[in-house]
Amino acid sequence: MFPSLAHRPWHVFCRVSLQHRAPLSHRSPRVPQLCYGWQSGGVHSLWFSLPDCRVASLGLSKVQYYSTSGSSKDGPPKSPSNDAPTAEKIMSGATKATSASSGSTPQGLTKAETIQVKVRAVLKKREYGAKYTQNNFITAVRAMNEFCLKPSDLEQLRKIRRRSPHDDTEAFTVFLRSDVEAKALDVWGSHEALARERKLRKEVEREYQENIFRNQQLLKEYKDFWGNTKPRSGKRTTFLQGPGKVVMVAICINGLNFFFKLLAWVYTGSASMFSEAIHSLADTCNQALLALGISQSVRNPDAVHPYGFSNMRYIASLISGVGIFMMGAGLSWYHGIMGLLHPQPIESLLWAYCILAGSLVSEGATLLVAINEIKKSAHQHGLSFYEYVMQSRDPSTNVVLLEDAAAVLGVILAAGCMGLTSLTGNPYYDSLGSLGVGTLLGAVSAFLIYTNTEALLGRSIQAERVQKLTEFLENDPAVRAIHDVKATDMGLSKVRFKAEVDFDGRVVTRSYLEKQDIDQILNDIQQVKTPEELENFMLKHGENIIDTLGAEVDRLEKELKQRNPEVRHVDLEIL
Repeated sequence: MFPSLAHRPWHVFCRVSLQHRAPLSHRSPRVPQLCYGWQSGGVHSLWFSLPDCRVASLGLSKVQYYSTSGSSKDGPPKSPSNDAPTAEKIMSGATKATSASSGSTPQGLTKAETIQVKVRAVLKKREYGAKYTQNNFITAVRAMNEFCLKPSDLEQLRKIRRRSPHDDTEAFTVFLRSDVEAKALDVWGSHEALARERKLRKEVEREYQENIFRNQQLLKEYKDFWGNTKPRSGKRTTFLQGPGKVVMVAICINGLNFFFKLLAWVYTGSASMFSEAIHSLADTCNQALLALGISQSVRNPDAVHPYGFSNMRYIASLISGVGIFMMGAGLSWYHGIMGLLHPQPIESLLWAYCILAGSLVSEGATLLVAINEIKKSAHQHGLSFYEYVMQSRDPSTNVVLLEDAAAVLGVILAAGCMGLTSLTGNPYYDSLGSLGVGTLLGAVSAFLIYTNTEALLGRSIQAERVQKLTEFLENDPAVRAIHDVKATDMGLSKVRFKAEVDFDGRVVTRSYLEKQDIDQILNDIQQVKTPEELENFMLKHGENIIDTLGAEVDRLEKELKQRNPEVRHVDLEIL
């Protein structure tokens, strides 16, 4: 399982004992000696004993090396470093040291001097390759889908309990990918047979999807024929409160206003009245588009759109702003310019004044509904009325507010220009009123396009709220620092929070040790005698500490969501 230790760097200790030369009569014949042994938990040591400091050369007959794998070789082990000491270097260094000390020491036996050379042992780096999947985990669903296995095939494999990435479950069972691959080959016989089975299942799945679509169409036709008896869905309730209620009220009122203004323009031929009719038509169409955006924004997330459809409100508001500019402002400018170039006499404006008065009342009522809704929402978010509108927190209500405000001002402007035309008989004032209404609509559309574009690009929440979220994380004992914080408003009061977290490894390790049997760990440490046992011990607890770090990330994300309900998506990255 583990690579041989014969190719790892060694700890080498060389001790050279230096003795002064004694008289020949007192000297006993000695030969160079070599001792080897294990010291300090598996560190290989060599001792060289030198008999005489004046000997110019030393005969070293044979040096035998031993490895922890149980095999011995006559040659030295390969060292990954070019600076590893050799026997020749050790001998030359010992000779220099003894020659330097011989001049200052009297004759006779003296205290031995020791030279120690130490090289740290480092495990050889393992090359895993580009497609190393031996320790990868795979879920039961993926094992059955990708390797065409049955649940009974998985019962014989090793099962591993892991932390669940979902909030509703604490742990789930996974399998080793290598075990699943081996089982698939055992079941199907070869890679080619497995590939054929995968292709066959894909064809069956495609036919199944086609049948589902066909059945859905038949079910729709059946409901249309017998009547849909399905209970009222949650989407319909969105139009009975909040922005949906404001939009539906605006659609009804603006539709009636368009009908009566159109009759007044046909009767009088007024350019200002034509602009007001076009204005009401544009408002009705745009608010119908807003209603569509609101209904789509409450859809549940799916596999294609994992973060939901909340941005549909901003998209609908953006298209609404473009529609106001093209249909409302464009036609009003066109009709006003044509009135200046080709002025025509205007009939009695009495009915036009009556219709404008009724339009003023209805548009004002819709404006009050929008203002009350925005005040209520701004108070809930802790913002002022102006900040809520400028930040486009609720794009649908903002569109209704601005359109109705422009409608009220447009009615006043159109009525004033028509009054000047009635008093002076000059039709140019009426055409100028049409140009004024077009300019007002252009300004509203530009504001809507700008604010909704900013929202779609990904706008950060207020700095105070970002600081609050950051302080919550920094006050946790397991966190040292927070970097690269990004908190984005996703619409509908939903926030996506991302940050890089520098965890305190000591606190995480202590959290792991608090859940372990310390006596058992001490016993395991005392039983470690060889580098293989040390490596197994470190791999076991190292993997468990990584799991503990992942559990800490999950805990922080869960607590952040609980304390801040508006935060729906949290992404904490380990720095």
